[in-house]
Amino acid sequence: MALIPATILTGFLGAGKTTLLNRILKEPHGYRIAVIENEFGEESIDNDILLQDSREQIIEMNNGCICCTVRGDLIVALSSLADKRDAGELQFDRVIIETTGVANPGPVAQTFFVDEAVGARYMLDAVVTVVDAKHAMQQLDEHEEAQRQAGFADKLLLSKTDLVDEEHIRKLLGRLKHINPRAAIVKADFGKIAIGEVLDLKGFNLNDKLDIDPDFLKVEEEHRHHDHECHEHCGHDHSHDHHHSHHTDDIAAFVFRSDRPFEVARLDEFLGGLVQVYGPRMLRYKGVLWMKGAERKVVFQGVHQIMGTDIGPKWAEGETRGSKMVFIGKNLPKDIFVRGLEQCLG
Repeated sequence: MALIPATILTGFLGAGKTTLLNRILKEPHGYRIAVIENEFGEESIDNDILLQDSREQIIEMNNGCICCTVRGDLIVALSSLADKRDAGELQFDRVIIETTGVANPGPVAQTFFVDEAVGARYMLDAVVTVVDAKHAMQQLDEHEEAQRQAGFADKLLLSKTDLVDEEHIRKLLGRLKHINPRAAIVKADFGKIAIGEVLDLKGFNLNDKLDIDPDFLKVEEEHRHHDHECHEHCGHDHSHDHHHSHHTDDIAAFVFRSDRPFEVARLDEFLGGLVQVYGPRMLRYKGVLWMKGAERKVVFQGVHQIMGTDIGPKWAEGETRGSKMVFIGKNLPKDIFVRGLEQCLG
């Protein structure tokens, strides 16, 4: 039986998640979607749509969608929905899980890998983060959760762009790309966005998204060049100067590249050690690897301490072989990662 694709929808308080969900729950888009409101507070977010005063309430919408408000264990909620679907009591072919505004999406994402029952019935399609263009700079400054939500994303939806000018948006885009250069960014004011920008992104599907966004490398180079230029030539401390749009975010990305193949045993041992020591701070990581003696690409990715690999397609004739790896995390020691990976090369 085909796995049910699941999307995690996250974003800081007031970013516009509920506006987007209301559209999904009400509009005649033809999809049968189960929306799980993962609520831990006293009240549901949107009383017009979501029931309250219960651990789990399910409402069927007139467009074929289902809304499920959950208080408690997400694993139980996902299993319960799947049981009802198997029994013919509910009809849906996709799930969207909305996290609370101050939630770290990491544990939600891990649910799909650590629980066998969930993993046997669901496939994590992508993490989608709604970013409030007006307030994001301040939220990123003050709240690590906002940085985590941006760092985890496979796609970033920018809301409230009508409330800020183009220069503000430009600075925000630069900052978001520094935190997470692998995520596409799309405007989504008032929840207005094609449903295809939210569903079936295959952000976590290894075989469908083998390569890394080429802009990764460009962003990394530009950022390094900019830092070098500032520190060497202007002698000005930008660390607290927001007018220069320089922010010392705890969560950031870096890339490792090599045109030499990895030794399998050495790389396995090193990555295993990295995950043990730095796993809690490693939000997302993925890459396409060239392994010594292998005719196929190896794709690897992970969330915190959970890491997996898959065999990709064959290297094409005449294709330049090499490895590209991206790590997104909190205060990760890039030099240790890079030195260690270099020692795993053949």
